[in-house]
Amino acid sequence: MLEDIKRIILKHRNALDILEDAGAKLQQITLICQKALKSGNKIIFFGNGGSAADSQHLAAEFVGRFQKNRKPLAALALSVNSSALTAIGNDFGFQEVFSRQISALAKPGDIAFGISTSGNSPNVLYGFKAAKERNAGTVAFLGKDGGKIASQVDIPLVISVEQTPRIQEIHILAGHIICELIEASL
Repeated sequence: MLEDIKRIILKHRNALDILEDAGAKLQQITLICQKALKSGNKIIFFGNGGSAADSQHLAAEFVGRFQKNRKPLAALALSVNSSALTAIGNDFGFQEVFSRQISALAKPGDIAFGISTSGNSPNVLYGFKAAKERNAGTVAFLGKDGGKIASQVDIPLVISVEQTPRIQEIHILAGHIICELIEASL
């Protein structure tokens, strides 16, 4: 078991190296989110499963606080409204659960911030298409090779490993880095 623990930690370190090499992307994402928030716009987070949980987590860091008390920042996660998710899924199909909400909520200057460990989640991809139609900026946290989504967004951050848990661990670290940098700039 100790060897398994060491192996898992090594895979995490390898994924962490990818994030460290992506510092310029993190800076771009931070700056686009910072600009939106300072202009009175919002960040709209969305994803499936663990990525939905990460979306909720990051939205809470902005609206509540990250490390220090400060004014709330406009952010929301599309996965929290179970009535909207189930109604849209039932009436239009699961692929539309984010795009319909983004079409209703996104304004020019907002940031649509999707998370997909595969880079190929159809509903996340459709969400980005709706965001583009609304003239919102688009940012994605992705895994593996970035999938179809990588070429469809303004700024993709791709953690190019195969294991979903390692991707998710690095995504939340990247999100926390962005939160810390934005909070420090206020």
